[in-house]
Amino acid sequence: MVTSPSKPRTIWPYAIIAVFVLFAGYIGFMVQQAMRTTVDLVSPDYYQQELAYQQRMESMARTAALPAPVQLHHEAATQRLTLQLPPALASQPVQGQIHFFRPSDQKLDFTLPLQTGAQQQFNTAQLLPGYWRVRVDFTANNQAYFLEKELTIR
Repeated sequence: MVTSPSKPRTIWPYAIIAVFVLFAGYIGFMVQQAMRTTVDLVSPDYYQQELAYQQRMESMARTAALPAPVQLHHEAATQRLTLQLPPALASQPVQGQIHFFRPSDQKLDFTLPLQTGAQQQFNTAQLLPGYWRVRVDFTANNQAYFLEKELTIR
């Protein structure tokens, strides 16, 4: 009897199939993770805020054109944020708010009303360490003003 020599088996077809299956599994896993990830918008009413962007730019230009700047200074040692209005606005009734905005977590955002007076202080002890944006939005003499400043709490 004549027997033919057996062909050596190769694993290449199985390896190629295994690579395709693993790649498809990886893509499926990544799609699942992407679908589970929550994507919070910076603000729930971002569209309305975008429409009011021109008024915000005018308020920022009006604030920059003041004879003396609106100063916002953080003192880390005393955990105080001081807002100093220019003397031209100090004698007028001021209405507005200061908004503490945490870009990394919307749940930490909060707003405080402004009081009358040239200098106001806010306690920053309750702020978690990290990056904050402080937005001061106020009206004096029927003119809107706006100031935004970055703040890092350590």
